[in-house]
Amino acid sequence: MAGDVSERQRMIREHVLAHGEVEFAALAAEFRVSEMTIRRDIDALEAEGAVRKVIGGAIAVSKIAEPSFAARADLEATSKQHIAEAVVTRLTARETVILDSGSTALAVARALRGAGLGLTVLTPSILIAVELAGEPDTTVLLAGGLVRPGELSLIGTDAVEWFARYNCDTFVMGVAGVATTSGYTDYHRDESAVKRAAIAAADRLIVVADHTKLDRSHLVNIAPLDAAEILVTDGDPDHPVLAAAAHGGVEVITVPRATSQP
Repeated sequence: MAGDVSERQRMIREHVLAHGEVEFAALAAEFRVSEMTIRRDIDALEAEGAVRKVIGGAIAVSKIAEPSFAARADLEATSKQHIAEAVVTRLTARETVILDSGSTALAVARALRGAGLGLTVLTPSILIAVELAGEPDTTVLLAGGLVRPGELSLIGTDAVEWFARYNCDTFVMGVAGVATTSGYTDYHRDESAVKRAAIAAADRLIVVADHTKLDRSHLVNIAPLDAAEILVTDGDPDHPVLAAAAHGGVEVITVPRATSQP
């Protein structure tokens, strides 16, 4: 029996790494066991650091296996809302703001609705452009480029070169990992190239990252830790990565962390 359990967990681990995410119900059907059994398997894999539980399933903890946008949007959704609200307080009326693609940046766009800041928003995210398209007194500029399926973000040479046309006040950037040595990192090379172009186009960088991103490094380096002027997170204020950021001159803003469990 123990052998069956370890073999099932090995197969689940491989599936998560290959696909980025799994669902409890689908795994239960595949292995012909109960969802409770699958949840125990996922608990064991999470304890190893191989996966992270989300609502209805789990996502990979890997340098290269990026979970889907939907899975990331569900993960720490309340904390992302708190982070977004804190970001909005640091923006001023009539700013020119770049909003990154990704679930946390989308939360910032939603928090901007009704804020009355009269911003000009540049974004590589189709979802953010749609979110703010009808917002009164807000101008939305959408990058060109190749549409990335699932993310609905614009990537490629056209997107990178598009940012070189503009001089912006602030870039609000989401990342997959924040670490003391590697700084800000992400899974995807083309997404990361767009982020670097946006950093170059802005006078100020605000990084948004929930606590699950702290002390994690992924495939592509974006910028060093001290490149940000502000880092907004729901992480523990005493976390070593946040302490290192503050020591490097980054203003670290911590917000309440959601207490709900997936």
